[in-house]
Amino acid sequence: MDTITNESNNLEDNRYINNPIDTLLLPKFEEVQLSSLQVSYYKVMLFNIGLFYLLLMLGAGCAFYFIEELQPYWYIPVAVIAFLLCVSLLISKISFKKRGFAFRTHDVVYRSGVITVNTIIIPYNRVQHVALHEGLLSRKLGLATIEIFTAGGNSSDLKIPGLEKSHAEKIKQLLVGKVLNQQPDEA
Repeated sequence: MDTITNESNNLEDNRYINNPIDTLLLPKFEEVQLSSLQVSYYKVMLFNIGLFYLLLMLGAGCAFYFIEELQPYWYIPVAVIAFLLCVSLLISKISFKKRGFAFRTHDVVYRSGVITVNTIIIPYNRVQHVALHEGLLSRKLGLATIEIFTAGGNSSDLKIPGLEKSHAEKIKQLLVGKVLNQQPDEA
């Protein structure tokens, strides 16, 4: 009986307090000044769009060459592909301008999107691994992509493309330093 009384007294002394948080007073990530991607990254985006539409036009050209019934209607897919190419170029330009990133004291912020704007915020204490990647064209333009991994996934949680390679290396060192500072000492 004594142990039950002592346990209930300890619970009363160590009360669990769960006060509400005024969410209107939280810091606003929307007010963070974001850094833009390198202008030369837009060339990478244009190259990817161009390659896609080149392959699409080659496929359509082969279809019209080998299927005689389609030949009188060649202007329809040409008009559709031209329209889609214009829309793709417009969306890619807007998308490029809307992308941005920031590294703050406790987290990293990345914003992207045209129709729906996605903002990803990852606290440094959740970062498990950081990778730096360079594609073939990106390497020629001196660009790199930082990939940030958090626990529980086999793919990256955040990719920041279009960074100058030297800047990306500095960011990687910053993140690796934060990860190492967060790890408990192993004895």
